Amino acid sequence: MPRARLTEYDAAQAAKRLRVSAAAFRWARHTGLIPDPDASPYQWSQAAVEELDADAVRAAMPTPPISGSAAADRIADALGTPNPTAYGEKANVTTFVVRRLIDRGLLTELSANPDGSLLHPGQVADVCRREDLADLVAADTPLGPEQAAERLRLRRADWNHLVRLGWARSPQSIEVRFGTSRAGAVDVALYTTASVDAVIPAHPEWEQLRTVEKGQRSPLAALHPAPASA
Repeated sequence: MPRARLTEYDAAQAAKRLRVSAAAFRWARHTGLIPDPDASPYQWSQAAVEELDADAVRAAMPTPPISGSAAADRIADALGTPNPTAYGEKANVTTFVVRRLIDRGLLTELSANPDGSLLHPGQVADVCRREDLADLVAADTPLGPEQAAERLRLRRADWNHLVRLGWARSPQSIEVRFGTSRAGAVDVALYTTASVDAVIPAHPEWEQLRTVEKGQRSPLAALHPAPASA
């Protein structure tokens, strides 16, 4: 008995019906080649899906998407500072930077997996040609808590209060393991260089922290986070 045809399609189902990749479907949505869902906020009607041009969707992304790490490598190459190929060596451009370029709207996330990115190679190439690429990468370079405190010339305890107050926010964290067991793993927050530097003009009171000596109570300890806006 033939399977009944769907009357409404989500993105994955519509891509399967068109016989295109999910990434190509998401890219076509980004470019406007595929209109917004008409049946619900996340679903297209059967009629709308049947009107879509599968060949045009494929043509919009003629080559497969690339991973976030591959995009990081291409950006590093464009800057003339290629990422090392040896395992364990520190990368000059990381996937953290790629995620921040996605946050900025300069790259489009084509993956539904929160732990990995897929990107249009042509869009990555456009980013690599930007004249301000070096400034963007520098602004989005990740800093751990110790590095952020050192950059502002603060004690780590003062930095912790600064984060508690919401003066700096972490867009991403990484898991750091101590030894081979996952039981010893901890999440370490990462901050962009730009967000750390933004503390200086936004909160001039942080300057007094530079005169606080080891063992003294932080002047920020008595402050409370600003109430969240309604």
